[in-house]
Parts: sequence; C-alpha cells; structure tokens
Amino acid sequence: MYICIIVMRIIAVKTLKEYAKEFHQAEQSLLSWYDEVSTVEWNSPAELKAQYRNASILNNKRVVFNIHGNTFRLIVDIEYRFKAVFVVWFGTHKQYDYIDAKTITYVKTN
Repeated sequence: MYICIIVMRIIAVKTLKEYAKEFHQAEQSLLSWYDEVSTVEWNSPAELKAQYRNASILNNKRVVFNIHGNTFRLIVDIEYRFKAVFVVWFGTHKQYDYIDAKTITYVKTN
C-alpha cells in the first residue's frame, strides 16, 4: 500500500534563488518561506490564510507574502487544483508601493 502525499510545487525556483542573491538581507527569510511552502498542501485561499495570517489574498490565485518582517514582498500565483505556486515578483516594500500587485506579470530575464 502506497500513500501519496501531494505538496505545493514552487515554479521558478531559479528566479527565487536569484532574488535571494540580489536581496541578500532577505535571503534567509526567502529560503525559509520556500522550505515551508514546499512541504504544505493548500486546497484553497482559506487554508493558506489559516497558515499565513499576514498574507494578502488579492483574488482566488494571487497572493502577497510579507518576507523578512514586512521589509520585502513576494507576489505569487497559486493554482490550488494543480498544487503549484508560481513566483511572479519580489522586491522591497518601497518598490511594491510602485507596482500594481493585481496585474504585474512575471518577466523572464537572462
């Protein structure tokens, strides 16, 4: 008998690691977020909110996480049905104030 445990898959891990290098102050907090999220299973925004009370649910799939004591913001899209978390944007709280978190899209860089 096999037991299958489904956990959240984080898409664009390379991008997340690049953010950690760019924003060295947030590196440990960002990697801790990655470790936590890669071991959970959320089926709805309500389940996510129960675990991360400070997360901002913008719609059924877009979520903003406070990282490193709210000094940084991480925007992700979550496909609960497929257990996938897509990294969309990361930056300082000040940078976050200049973007539209609901509409910003991931821009692939080399």
